[in-house]
Formats: sequence, structure tokens, C-alpha cells
Amino acid sequence: MHHHDPAPDSINQAGRALGIGIALNLGFVILEAIAGVLGHSMALLADAAHNLGDVLGLVLAWGANRLTRRIASNQFSYGLGSSTMLAALINGLTLVLVSLWILWEASMRLVDPPAVNGLLVTGVALAGVVVNTATAWLLISQQKHDLNLRGAFLHMAADAAISVAVAVSGIIVTLTGLARVDPLLSIAVSLVILVPAIGLTRQSLQLILHGVPAGIDLDEVRDFLDRLPEVVDQHHLHIWALSTRETALSVHLVVSRRPDDTDAFLHRIQHELRERFAITHATIQIENGDGFCPIDHPG
Repeated sequence: MHHHDPAPDSINQAGRALGIGIALNLGFVILEAIAGVLGHSMALLADAAHNLGDVLGLVLAWGANRLTRRIASNQFSYGLGSSTMLAALINGLTLVLVSLWILWEASMRLVDPPAVNGLLVTGVALAGVVVNTATAWLLISQQKHDLNLRGAFLHMAADAAISVAVAVSGIIVTLTGLARVDPLLSIAVSLVILVPAIGLTRQSLQLILHGVPAGIDLDEVRDFLDRLPEVVDQHHLHIWALSTRETALSVHLVVSRRPDDTDAFLHRIQHELRERFAITHATIQIENGDGFCPIDHPG
């Protein structure tokens, strides 16, 4: 009884959402970069650089999402779902580096701020709000249970917030002529991006290093197995991620006696692990109290 492959419909929906997001954001990056140069706006140029990083992040997420469709082979017996973890890590690192770059460039602009075309900045930023919000909306339902897509969603949600901030700075510059508002707002926004970016990087690295995925408590899983009436002991309990969508478990359960219906016993455990902890691939080995290991059942 295997539940190893992600749902094809879910993967296809995510792929379509990412494809639309890539097209929308690539067009906007070109527009924003040109406007930033013409309008002498560090906020627009910083946002364009950040958006370019997001386009690359969306491409990575899209590519990793495609790779999850690859079936297991002799060379990759689990398939290529783990590529989603790598994509999430690269997305997180990209956000961190772009945020640090914005901090540096904006700090330099504080010393000698150039004249900023506030109306141009405002108009382009409002267009960015529409593009980024639309892309985030496309991903909002997909990102809840997939760290790879959550990385892409965070990119888009952060961009929407940045665009709002840039629009506000353009309005303030237009009304007051205070050019330093542009780099100051860039610094504030980059700090807001940096916090979730560090969290995404940490979670991705944890998955790559076979850490227990966020949201699963190893002690709770152990307690659940201990409370099974047939189980008297357990050992070799391991939980790790196969991809940003799938979690695997392996464990040896020592039983007081062989269950009357072994298949029903194993299927019940696998169902509970899936419903309680979203563990979709459980391999359970049953041992009698004397150490004999008659059953090794993947699910």
C-alpha cells in the first residue's frame, strides 16, 4: 500500500500558477527597471532587482514542481521530489542576499540622494501591487502544504508589500520633495523581507539535512505509536522529508503477539499517521518480543 506520489492535479495546478506568475513578473521587471533608471529611484531599482530574484525563484519552483512528476527509477528510487527542497533553499538564500544588497545600496543613497520622479515611481509601483498580488493569489491555496511553493508565495507577498511601500514613497516625494524618503523606505522594506527569508532558508536546510519537517513533533508520533494496544516497544523511529510535499517515516514496532490480521493492523497505523501527522509514506517493521522480525511493510 503506497502513497508515495503527489496528487497529479495538485502538481498541474501549481505548475500553471507558477507559469502565469513567471510571465507576469518578467514583464514587470523590465518595465520597473526602465522606470527606475529614468526616474532616478533607488526604491524602484531595488524592487526590480528583488523582482528579478523572484522570477528566478519562480522558475526554480516551477522546475522543481515539474521534477516531482518524474517517476522513480533505478538511479533515483524516490523520484526527484527532493529537488523541491533545493529550490526552496535557493529561493530563501536569494531573498536574503537581495535584502542585504538593498540595505547597502539604500544606505549609500542616504548620503547623497538623487532627485526622484515621484509620479513615475508611484505609477509603476501601483502596477507592481497588481502584478504581485495577482501572482500571490494564484499560489495562496497551493503553498499551505508545500515549502517549495511557500517560498514562491512569500516572494510574491513580499513584493506586493514592497510595491505598496514604494508607491507611498513616491507620493511623499511628490508632495514634499524629500528624496531621502525613497532609500529610507527601501531599508525598512528590506528588513521586513529578511526575517521570513531567513526562516525559509532555515526550514529548507533542515529538510535537506533529513530533519523532522516543521509541524511534526517526533515525541507526539512516538507517543501515538506507544499507545497502540498491540505495541510493547519501538525503536529506529525516523521521520524525514521526501520532498516539500511528502513526509516519510520508518519504525520498528515490537508487539506482544502477532496481529490476527497483519495487513489490517498495518493499514490502520498508516492511515492514522497520514491523518494525524500528514506522513504519507510509512515503512513499518513488526517484531515479536523475542526479536524475530517477520514483517517489513512499506506504505
